Amino acid sequence: MYQRSGSKAIKKDLTNTYALLKGLGNPHEKLKCVHIAGTNGKGTSAHSIAAVLQAAGYKAGLYTSPHLKHFTERMRINGQPASEGFVVRFVNENKSLIETVQPSFFEVTVAMAFQCFHEQQVDIAVVEVGLGGTLDSTNVITPLVSLITQIGFDHQELLGDTLEQIASEKAGIIKKGIPVVIGDNHDELRGLFQRKADSINSPIEFASDSYQVSALNNKVSVTSGTIEVTFDPDIKGAYYKNNLAGTLGVIDQLQHLGYDIGDDYIIRGLSNVTELTGLKGRWQILGDKPLTICDVGHNEDGLESIVRQLKELEFDKLFIVFGGVNDKPWDDLLPLLPKEANYVLCQPNIPRAIAVADLAQHFKKHELNHTIKEDVNEAIAVAKSQASEKDVIFIGGSTFVVAEINDL
Repeated sequence: MYQRSGSKAIKKDLTNTYALLKGLGNPHEKLKCVHIAGTNGKGTSAHSIAAVLQAAGYKAGLYTSPHLKHFTERMRINGQPASEGFVVRFVNENKSLIETVQPSFFEVTVAMAFQCFHEQQVDIAVVEVGLGGTLDSTNVITPLVSLITQIGFDHQELLGDTLEQIASEKAGIIKKGIPVVIGDNHDELRGLFQRKADSINSPIEFASDSYQVSALNNKVSVTSGTIEVTFDPDIKGAYYKNNLAGTLGVIDQLQHLGYDIGDDYIIRGLSNVTELTGLKGRWQILGDKPLTICDVGHNEDGLESIVRQLKELEFDKLFIVFGGVNDKPWDDLLPLLPKEANYVLCQPNIPRAIAVADLAQHFKKHELNHTIKEDVNEAIAVAKSQASEKDVIFIGGSTFVVAEINDL
């Protein structure tokens, strides 16, 4: 299980996934899908597309990972997690198949999700890649349209040390003859995506060519040609606007395929993503006085965006409850964090976590003021006990820190 153990849990081919799905009768071949890969933004994009489809009256499946609180969050239908009864039944009915194939946790989960969506006869399934693209277990589907969101540095030990290597791995979801929307805005990667699409006759759209997105006072304006639409998204992370062009490019492709998704449905969906899909942990407000926020952003681009948005807030003092995993380049990440903040370091309860004492050594090296409280919720309590009503508390550094917040 990658989220607990790291790269040793990864199986770098699709043999097990195909074997599982064959044993289930290949449910993935009976689904209409949208497939999404990328470093940052793929989760919010997946939830946003599902929300728009729901608003338009479609029965939308949504597969994402990892989960925060409950395993069943990984497979939702119209925002509702799969039932625990379905999970128990799936495992009981397929125990001998699973024992024969010996798949990873993720491989079983992908097969389970496709079976769930098939049984529930979803109109369309929005499927987020787990890690990478080419050899990710989700890459067995032939989607209606693919989306590649922002590319950045993360999981370099598995995906490569350059943006080009990482982008090439993500581009593995591009399928022959299937349109792909590129939400990423790195000019230096444009040629790589174009060549990959051209080589397999995949129509390609660079979303930034079609949509211009701007944000002011919590509202977002999207301009396409002579049309401008303004709405108030319920995802308040400043990074959200970076993903909107790609999301809208996918919606446009679905419209061309005959899906009835008018502007009213788009605005309703994008304005109510968290309500419609149950999305959590994206610039989520947990309380006021002091303003308390959490976010799952954990790589270079994600942390930069979070810190930028924190600095735009008004406060007397900034408290940051922070923890992470042991395979991150901490000496590259910590210089991004605000020097003036008061840090309470913690350790999520997974084997992959960086020991809080080791993290403290990195913080000491970078001269960041910190105290230690290993348990996530005890660390939050320390920050709350020291903060005044005019201060801000931020909780993050890792998906797994956010997952352990009691009040999430």
